[in-house]
Amino acid sequence: MEEQQKSGHLVLVMAPFQGHLTSMLQLATILHSKGFSITIVHPELNSLNPSNHPEFTFVSIPDKIKESQLSDEDLADKLKESLVSNVDVAGSLQSLHKNCAAPLQKCLENILHSHHHIAAVIYDTLMFCAQTIVNELGIPGITLRTSSATTMLLFSVLPQLGEKELMSGIESPELQALQLQRLRALIVQNPTQAMMEVRAAFTNAIKFSSAIIVNSMEFLELDALSKVRQYFPTPIFTVGPLHKLAPAICCSLLTEDDKCISWLNKQAPKSVIYVSFGSIAIIDKQELIETAWGLSNSKQPFLWVVRPGMVCGSEWIESLPNGFEESVGERGCIVKWAPQKEVLAHAAVGGFWSHCGWNSTIESICEGVPMLCRPFFGDQLLNSNYICNVWKIGLELQNLERGNTVRTIKRLMVDMEGKDIRKRAMDLKKKAALRLMEDGSTSCSFNGLIKQISV
Repeated sequence: MEEQQKSGHLVLVMAPFQGHLTSMLQLATILHSKGFSITIVHPELNSLNPSNHPEFTFVSIPDKIKESQLSDEDLADKLKESLVSNVDVAGSLQSLHKNCAAPLQKCLENILHSHHHIAAVIYDTLMFCAQTIVNELGIPGITLRTSSATTMLLFSVLPQLGEKELMSGIESPELQALQLQRLRALIVQNPTQAMMEVRAAFTNAIKFSSAIIVNSMEFLELDALSKVRQYFPTPIFTVGPLHKLAPAICCSLLTEDDKCISWLNKQAPKSVIYVSFGSIAIIDKQELIETAWGLSNSKQPFLWVVRPGMVCGSEWIESLPNGFEESVGERGCIVKWAPQKEVLAHAAVGGFWSHCGWNSTIESICEGVPMLCRPFFGDQLLNSNYICNVWKIGLELQNLERGNTVRTIKRLMVDMEGKDIRKRAMDLKKKAALRLMEDGSTSCSFNGLIKQISV
C-alpha cells in the first residue's frame, strides 16, 4: 500500500468492446504491478465482473446504450454494411460520447475530490471525450491505442493531405506495401458529417494528450512510427506485447471452452489450422458453407470458433451444410469461444485463419504462428497488408470459394511457400521475445512511461 501511494493513483477509462477491454485491463495489471493504485471507469455496456479483479476499483458510468441500441451485434451489422454502403459507424460512436461525457466528468471530479490527486487519466482512444474533460480539470491525459500506431497515420493524418503531400509522405517501401493510398481512398469516400467530426475529435485528443501508449513493438512499424512522430510530437511509448507482460487475467465477455485444449493435445505438431474471426465480425450463411467445405476438403485438422449469432439468421451452427460433420469426424473441433492465447501457444497449431484484429495479430506473432487473412473492416485491412506484404508471415484469402480456400490452406500448411512463411513468423517471435527480456525495449518503454506519468 505504501508503494502504491508513493507511485500515485491512476484512472483508466475503458471502451466497451472486447479487444479494447482486454488491452486496457492488461495495461492496468502491469501498472498495478509497478506500484500504482488503479480505478477503472467504464460504461455500463459489457461491464467486467469486479470480483475477478479485486486489486482494482471499478466505477461504472451511465451510458444509455440500451436506449441508443449500441451493442457489439449492432456495431457488427453497421460495420459489415459499411463495406458496401458506407453506413455511418461514427454516428454510433458520437452517441456513446454524448451519453458518457457528463457522467465521466462528474465521476472524475468525485475521484479527484476523494483522492486529492490523480497522477494521470489513461483513456482508450475510442473514449476521446476524456481528453477534453481532463484538460478542464488540469489532469494529464494519456491515450491508449489498442490498434497499431500506423492507424494514427491512416485515420488522422492521410485524409488531411493532398495527393502530392500524400505521395511524398508514404514513399518508403514499407509504407508503399501497406497500400495506404487505397485505404485512404476508402476512408475519404463520401464521408458523413459524423465521420468528419469523430475524426477531428479523435485527432485533437491525440494532439492534446500528454503521451500516447501503443500496444505494439517498434520493429513491427518502424517506418510508420517515424512518420507518426513527425506529425504528433507527443511522446509515444510502444509497450507491447501487453498480453505477455500481464499475468493470466479473466477479461473475456464470452465463456471460453477449454475442452478444445484436450482435442488439441491429440493432434500432430503444427497440423491444426485455428479459425477465429474475433468478437464482432459477422458472416452470412453462404460464407459459413464455403468456409465449412473449405476446411473439410483441405483434409487438415481444424479448430473453428463460431460465436453464437456470428452467422446471419442463425443462433449457432445449425446452418452448417448437410454431410459436413460426417465428412470431418474427429478431424474438426467447433467451439463457441476459445482461450485464444493458450490455443496459439499450443504445439499442435500450425496456422491461424484470422480476421486480423490487432490483438489477434500480436498474439499470433508472439507464438510464431503464420496466418490466413480474412479482414472484415477498419484497421483489419491495414493489419492484413502488414501480415502479407510487409512482414510476409501470412497469406490473404482473396476469394472465399471453397476450392480457393483449400489451395490457400495447402500453401500455408503444406507447401514450401508455407515453410518460408513459418520461418519468417518464427523470426518475429524471436524478436518479440528479445523485447520482453529484462533489459529489452519494452521494459525501457514502460520505464519512460512511468517517468512521464511522474512528471
